[in-house]
Amino acid sequence: MVVSQAGIKFRQPATLEAVFVSFYSGPTMNISQDMSFVTLIAQASLVVQIVMLILAGVSVLSWSTIFKKWRMLSNARKLSQEFEKDFWSGGDLNTLYQRASARRNEAGPLERIFEAGMGEFIRARDKKGLTDHSLIIDNARRAMKAAFQRENDVLEQNLPFLASAGSVSPYIGLFGTVWGIMHAFRGLANVQQATLASVAPGIAEALVATAIGLFAAIPAVIAFNRFATEVDRLAIQFETFIEEFLNILQRQH
Repeated sequence: MVVSQAGIKFRQPATLEAVFVSFYSGPTMNISQDMSFVTLIAQASLVVQIVMLILAGVSVLSWSTIFKKWRMLSNARKLSQEFEKDFWSGGDLNTLYQRASARRNEAGPLERIFEAGMGEFIRARDKKGLTDHSLIIDNARRAMKAAFQRENDVLEQNLPFLASAGSVSPYIGLFGTVWGIMHAFRGLANVQQATLASVAPGIAEALVATAIGLFAAIPAVIAFNRFATEVDRLAIQFETFIEEFLNILQRQH
């Protein structure tokens, strides 16, 4: 307050620094108190909360699928390598077949393919009236191809889910982002003065939806690419073994 010589009191204009301090100090305090992660989820609109719940469910299912698929592929790769090592060690084919038949449920995919081919070869060879060796070999090939397809289908289980989760989750999160921003700007119509504190919670909840969507999508995409490559590698190993085993059976005549 400034007093002139005539005794009239004038209000001293505020400095620019004081204006900025008074404008930002209040909202900053409120934002810091209301911007916790749990508070943003609890105060989000119903639509955004539903989006977050869906994305959280997709994320849980994705991680569960990732761990199960990782264990299954690791076990398939280990058992296939062990059987291939035993097969090329020069052991008797009949002994390997009997062992594979006795523990079919515990055997690896490559051993089950061998068991299907060797079993069909023995049945066709011992069948009366079937003397064409090429036809016997062809029966064994078809049996192993069918077993290969079954094993490959098992290895590819749940991979489409990971692909869908990785491609759809960002768009679900984007929907929550758009809705949260719309909700934030609609709230500006009910306030006298638009400030950062008015729109920050809505924008923040929108960004939380985006973050959850990315958290669900990124691991699913990485896991899908990794597992798809591993399945292709195992499929090549199985097909190579089938051709080499057929060559061995061809010389059994």
